[in-house]
Amino acid sequence: MEDKRKFAKMFDHTILKADATSQKVVQLCKEALENGFASVCVNSCYTALTVEQLKGSDVKTCVVVGFPLGAMSTRAKAFEAKDAAESGAQEIDMVINVGALKENNLQYVENDIKAVVDAVNEKAIVKVIIETCLLTDEEKVTVCKLAQKAGADFVKTSTGFSTGGATQADVSLMRRTVGDSMGVKASGGIRDYETAVAMIKAGASRLGTSATVKIVNG
Repeated sequence: MEDKRKFAKMFDHTILKADATSQKVVQLCKEALENGFASVCVNSCYTALTVEQLKGSDVKTCVVVGFPLGAMSTRAKAFEAKDAAESGAQEIDMVINVGALKENNLQYVENDIKAVVDAVNEKAIVKVIIETCLLTDEEKVTVCKLAQKAGADFVKTSTGFSTGGATQADVSLMRRTVGDSMGVKASGGIRDYETAVAMIKAGASRLGTSATVKIVNG
């Protein structure tokens, strides 16, 4: 039973689709409380609702920022992150500017991440979604190092809204790059127990999925 609780605490129970309703968010919060998941991950319009539903528990409210493309202005991302943290979010999952990375504008990418880290002002941890399916291995290593330098807490594989999700190879590469200094979150396409375990073995310390209940309870 202890192992099952420990396993459940590795999951961010996720609802990010455009047709998500407040009723569905409330249902996810109930499931997260029943199963003891790490967090419920929502779009920012549901921050207050999620915080209220999870109040008094150790299940965190996780909010995505600059989602899913990452192509918003840095000021917009920072404002969204600050607003979410001030509304009670304890975790922020932000998307990098992939285009800036692709054109090797590394200072922009670092500043973009750092602006979000600074905006939450230690009220929340920051996970940086690098969208691995769009990057070369060299770019993955580069952006993981930039996230580390910018003071983020985690690097995360994917939004789940692009051309691919988490792979064991990417998780392993990200873990080797950041070492033990940061968390690694695998997200996108994790729909069964076997895949979840494979990601953990590859080095993931957190998993993001909407199939959490099925995975944890078999």
